[in-house]
This record gives sequence, C-alpha cells and structure tokens, in this order.
Amino acid sequence: MPEQQILVIDDVALNLKLMEYLIRRMPDCTSVLFESSADALDWCATHDPDLVIVDYMMPAPDGLEFAARFRQIPGKSETPILMVTANTELEVRYRALEAGINDFLNKPIDRTELLARARNMLRLRDAQKQLEGRAAWLETEVRAATAEIAARELETIVRLARAAEFRDPETGAHIQRMAHCSRLIARQIGLSEQQQEILLLAAPLHDVGKLGTPDRILLKRGKLTPDEWEVMKEHAAIGYEILRESASPVIQAGAEIAWSHHERFDGTGYPRGLTGDSIPLFGRIVAIADVFDALTSARPYKRPWSVEEALSFMREQAGRHFDPRLLDAFFTVLPDVLDMSARFTDDEEPLHCDPDPGHAEDLLPPGLVGTA
Repeated sequence: MPEQQILVIDDVALNLKLMEYLIRRMPDCTSVLFESSADALDWCATHDPDLVIVDYMMPAPDGLEFAARFRQIPGKSETPILMVTANTELEVRYRALEAGINDFLNKPIDRTELLARARNMLRLRDAQKQLEGRAAWLETEVRAATAEIAARELETIVRLARAAEFRDPETGAHIQRMAHCSRLIARQIGLSEQQQEILLLAAPLHDVGKLGTPDRILLKRGKLTPDEWEVMKEHAAIGYEILRESASPVIQAGAEIAWSHHERFDGTGYPRGLTGDSIPLFGRIVAIADVFDALTSARPYKRPWSVEEALSFMREQAGRHFDPRLLDAFFTVLPDVLDMSARFTDDEEPLHCDPDPGHAEDLLPPGLVGTA
C-alpha cells in the first residue's frame, strides 16, 4: 500500500506533538500538522490527505466549521474526518455529523482507540480510492467502446454514401460540398453543434436510394421520359426504406433527408408533396445545398452554371422550391460556402457537357425541375 497522509489540526502544540508521535507507530503513514485551522484549509485546497483529525474547540474556524468548509473543497467530499472532543453533548455530535464528521475521538485521547479508529478510517479511504480508480478505468473503457462504435457507424455511413456515389454521375466532391454547405446553413440558423455534426454526417446519404434505380435510367444521357422520371423519383422513398430502421441518430437523420430533400416549399415536390414547415428541417436545408452545388457543377447532361446564374435562379425559387428563411441564411454564409467549395474540387470534369446554357429547366439535373 502506498504511504498515506494524515492531516492533524489542533491549536495546542503539545497535542500536535502527541499525535505526531502516535502516527509514527502506524506503518506507511505520515503526518501533516497545523495549529491554525485556516492555514490547514488553505493547504487542503492543493493537497489531498487520506485522513483528517481535527480538534473541536479551536479559534475560528472551529472543528465544525472546518469540516463544513473542508467538504466544500472539490474532491474532499469522501475524505474521512475524525473529530477530537471532550464534549459529550448529543447536540454537538449531531451538528458534527451534519458538517461531515465521520467519527469521534474523546479526550483524553486513548492511544489504542486512536490507532484503531485511524486504521479503520484509512482502510475506508483506501477502499474509496480503489473504487474511484475502478470507476475512472470503467469510464475510460466506456469512452473507448463508444468511440469504436461511433467509428464503425461513421464507416457504415461513408460506405453507404460511396456505394450510391459509384452508381451516380455525381462526384464525391459534390457530396462533400453539399454536406459542408448544409452545416454552414445549420450553424447560421442557430442549430446546436451536435445537430450540425449530425447533419454534416447524414447529408451524404441523401441519394442512397439511387442504389435501387435501374442503370438505364440513372446513367441515361439527356432528359428522362415521363415514365422514366416516375421511376427515378422512387429513389427518395427507397433511400428512406434502406435507412429508416437504424438505431443510429445519424442514419435516422439520413433517412429523413433521403425522404424529404426533393420536397418543395410550395408542395410541388416529391415523394409526398409536403409543404412549408411540414417538410423536415434537415430536408429543407439539404435541398438548398444540393441544388446550389448541382447548378454550379458540370454534369454529363449540363455545363456548370456561374455562381451569379445559380444565385439568380435560386432567388426566384424562394417560397416555391426553397424555404425563404433558410435561403436567406444560405445567402448570408455564401462567402464561406464558396471558400469551402474551393477546397473540395472534382478531379476531372464529367464528359459530354452540354455547351449551350439554354433554359434553367434544361440545365438542372434531370429532376431538379425534374431531377434526382
């Protein structure tokens, strides 16, 4: 057992000498002596004794006040305290117990009683420290296990997003840009850091339902027929079905986003035709981030729009496609969005870009006015 430290406070120097002599008889114990209880409290603020022996009758603070103030020091709530007193009144002892005193030594001090009670208190303190150490170890293990679970969850999310990405003309850089743009909007409207992080991780799952879209439609160059477009729109519900039963808050958010990011504020979106605030908030945010990046990125079916063209179109869609409040937040953080977009660039431009700007409806990904 490591050496244990006993703090003794008594305003009579002779009593301190006696205590020091008796404590020397206890193996693996050292004493720290104070005549001033105020000085002892100052010392306790930076030291951690294993046992405190304090006299009751002392200049202020007396033994009761010392114990009460000692208990208020962080980390001192469980340290055992023995109070030495010649007072046998029950009222005094009741007050002492309320102040945090664990046990009593009666004056005149009996050596055998002192050593027995001190040993018992030190055993108690040793057991407390072992429990504290065990609790700290368990806390560390729980944190490690939780971190491992979170890492596996993140890996699942990344793999799902990449699986959808491999089947889609959209690039991994697009997914990164729209996810970070979504987070910037969320921060601007005052969502918590936790909600921002969930959105950042969940947004890349927005199109995971394209895993269920036939290649002849998903990879088709040019506009989709009305029948093909109806099949394409099914990916929103498919994504929801893939993700919805997960216990993970992030994947649950991904399910919500997959199901709602193609809804429109005026109710003309899909798959449920939701309107206004009935569209989940994350879906409304991702809709803005997804459309802006799709407009300003090259695709096999369109050339990239300039930022000015994209912003002009999006302003026109306030209250129609987009939640006006969230669109205002997007315009507020636009400088940060553009800085972030510059960090996540595509390795190469998609082939077969249409060089003719044409009308807005023709340049959107199939389904933005009809796109996926």
